[in-house]
Amino acid sequence: MTPLDPTGRPSSAGSATATGPVLPPGAGLGDEELAELDAAFERQPPGAIIRWAVEQFHPYLCLTASMTDAVLIDLAVAAEPSIEVVFIDTRYHFPETLETVTAIRRRYGLNLRIMTVPPQARPLWQADPVNCCSAAKVEQLDRALQGKLAWMSGLRRAEAPTRAGAPIVARDARGLVKVNPLATWSDEDVAGYIADHDIPVNPLLERGYLSIGCAPCTQPVAAGADPRSGRWAGSGKTECGLHG
Repeated sequence: MTPLDPTGRPSSAGSATATGPVLPPGAGLGDEELAELDAAFERQPPGAIIRWAVEQFHPYLCLTASMTDAVLIDLAVAAEPSIEVVFIDTRYHFPETLETVTAIRRRYGLNLRIMTVPPQARPLWQADPVNCCSAAKVEQLDRALQGKLAWMSGLRRAEAPTRAGAPIVARDARGLVKVNPLATWSDEDVAGYIADHDIPVNPLLERGYLSIGCAPCTQPVAAGADPRSGRWAGSGKTECGLHG
């Protein structure tokens, strides 16, 4: 499929010059263009948004996965089987999450990159709970994104009030393009896609863990409760910083 510019017209692919390598078409997107695309993508399904991201940025593109489910992975590998999938192994995950990593990797034959936090003399969540997420997650994501132009996440507006205004495409604090193809999907949309396509899911979901992070900081929640209320319960914290 021919890449489209922000107005919807066909654009030419990057070309080699005497001073630099071939760059993908999206390498030079400005903030105004991203804002126009963000508005246009409100009316597009996730698959179309992912195909655009692949056409614009691959192979300088990856997606991050928490391994709660494989919805974004399923959509992304349909567009580009070789897309890099990043999983951050904090060393504090539930065994079920690590088992889900293995199952999803096997199901899709993933180009999976696992970013593992170096071992610590004392667990970070005990030694420095305030900065644990920054050291165990954000630093590893920064490493994974080196050399990239863009990345995708499964962030959705329906997940929490703090995410209600999440854009579909925007520039992140690093200057990279961040794409949230599932931003407009409801919980029902996700559940329907999982059922229709037999998508692997983390077994903890069936036990009330509706937002799954590290084991020391994640609790199950009651039916009807805010899905993310089990994360960092009692601390006032709502985000780990990956989407900041």
